[in-house]
Amino acid sequence: MSVQVIVGSQWGDEGKGKITDILAEKMDLVVRYQGGNNAGHTVVVGKETFKLHHIPSGILNDSCVSIMANGVVLDPEVLLKEMNGLKKRGIAVNPSKFKLSSIAHVILPFHKTLDSNQESNREGEKIGTTGRGIGPAYTDKIARFGVRAMDLLKPEFLKKQIMKKSWLTGIGVTEKDIDDVVIEFHKYGKELEPYIIDTSLYINEAIKAGKRVILEGAQGTMLDVDHGTYPFVTSSNPISGAATTGTGIGPQLIEGVMGVTKAYVTRVGEGPFPTELLDETGEALRDKGGEYGTTTNRPRRCGWLDLVVLRYAIRVNGLTEICLTKLDVLDGQESVKICTNYVYNNEKVEHFPLDLDVFNECEPEYVELPGWDEDISKITDFEKLPENAKTFVDYVEQAVGVKVSMVSVGPNRVQTIFKND
Repeated sequence: MSVQVIVGSQWGDEGKGKITDILAEKMDLVVRYQGGNNAGHTVVVGKETFKLHHIPSGILNDSCVSIMANGVVLDPEVLLKEMNGLKKRGIAVNPSKFKLSSIAHVILPFHKTLDSNQESNREGEKIGTTGRGIGPAYTDKIARFGVRAMDLLKPEFLKKQIMKKSWLTGIGVTEKDIDDVVIEFHKYGKELEPYIIDTSLYINEAIKAGKRVILEGAQGTMLDVDHGTYPFVTSSNPISGAATTGTGIGPQLIEGVMGVTKAYVTRVGEGPFPTELLDETGEALRDKGGEYGTTTNRPRRCGWLDLVVLRYAIRVNGLTEICLTKLDVLDGQESVKICTNYVYNNEKVEHFPLDLDVFNECEPEYVELPGWDEDISKITDFEKLPENAKTFVDYVEQAVGVKVSMVSVGPNRVQTIFKND
């Protein structure tokens, strides 16, 4: 399959980084198509753990080119620190291995200030943003006075573009503050200049040449600004359809969409969560699964696998296959539950309700399956899994009508089962 999209099918944190890293070994390009450094991908290679926020997971594979495409928003300071950190650990990060879209929008320090102010001023319901300036940067993009990567190379234009932001005076920004940022960000631009290209042209030419490409999303389907649990969402579109706008390729080029799905569900921040476990089981899943944010270290809310959410993700993404991750975290459970549908006002609900007030009142209905005591973290053959673990995977596959092609049983590359093999 020459062009494949990888998306999260829940609220993010499904393990996309590891899966992208594994598949990147056989790929030529890994392209990040949206989001900013509010996302974190943790990848374990041997005894080393890498936590990536901007650069696609493909950077850890020598034969793969990693690309930040036009749909992302980038923090140049964070990006350069990440690049330098990888170099110090022996990872090649050079213009032949890493490329940045000239028209990707830039996060400025003022965006971070505005982000924090907006979150602290929300009365009642907090969104739970990371405070990294992602939302305000996307807002400026849509308002047509954003700053793009190539603008960092033109200090006079950069200042002119920043001065268009009428909201700056409201957060106490002076012209000297703007001048200081122009100097600082022009310096970042000069450092990044060798990496800045027309990524749409590069990706399309690579596809024409028969190269194999992964288009990698950040966050997850339920955090999509259009299709997620609005307003408790991110500021961009993680779903597969955004892979075309976020990279500048035609949709006919995409041949498959993999939905990375945790064997249970987590979410960070606020918002409804029907299968959330506010008990010892939820705590056990959090502790065993290491469910703390890669970017913020915030504890994640944990709950049973939700097939209503998964069916919705299949629909809006057009999923052609599923990778089921963290199955090993369910080891030792006497029984495991899977939400098959909701109940609202004594009526059965099989499809995700777009009205958040309804969603908030939905009660999950479960099927309960027997658990398993065995440690499955070293198993690499699906047939060697405990029968109850296989039953769990088969149940999910049959219930949603999409094949489970991969099963992850640990954080390391080798802790992966290719089910169809």
